[in-house]
Amino acid sequence: MPDAVFLSGDRVDLRPIEEDDLEFLQREINDPRVWRAIGGSRPINRAQEREFFENVVCDDDSVNLLIVADSTPVGTIGFNSIEWEPQRAEIGYWIAPEHHRHGYGTDATERVVRYGFDQLGLHKIEARVFEFNAASRRLLESVGFTEEGVHRDEVFIDGEYQDTYWYGLLEDEWRSQTE
Repeated sequence: MPDAVFLSGDRVDLRPIEEDDLEFLQREINDPRVWRAIGGSRPINRAQEREFFENVVCDDDSVNLLIVADSTPVGTIGFNSIEWEPQRAEIGYWIAPEHHRHGYGTDATERVVRYGFDQLGLHKIEARVFEFNAASRRLLESVGFTEEGVHRDEVFIDGEYQDTYWYGLLEDEWRSQTE
């Protein structure tokens, strides 16, 4: 696998997603503990994963990185829905279940938030989390995100409607907590 580190963290490195990573991505995205947490509901085959790589990962209006711990892929993180005029983006991430509770998600999120404010010139970073995903809500809050609202019964997962919690972090809030 490629070793081109884009951002280094305390626990993980973040590097561009490459074609060699598609097998890992497809395997993990089909794990119910991953697809459920990110709102997926259908299996992803190899062709669909390649299409995601070509149309989303390689798109100029998003940033998608592989989270790597000790040369082992453990998840993904990035900005999708980057809106350049209002300087806003939505952050998204997942960590493979066998790598939960090691601080990898927090470390990666801190690095990507810093990159978003320092390098991309973002004013606001947003995130959405389903009501059952308490771990992700805690992660966002630990990095400084504030819960901004709830969209009730927004998604249908596991046979029932789930609320979506929206979080936001403004650049000046982030800078004041990192000084």
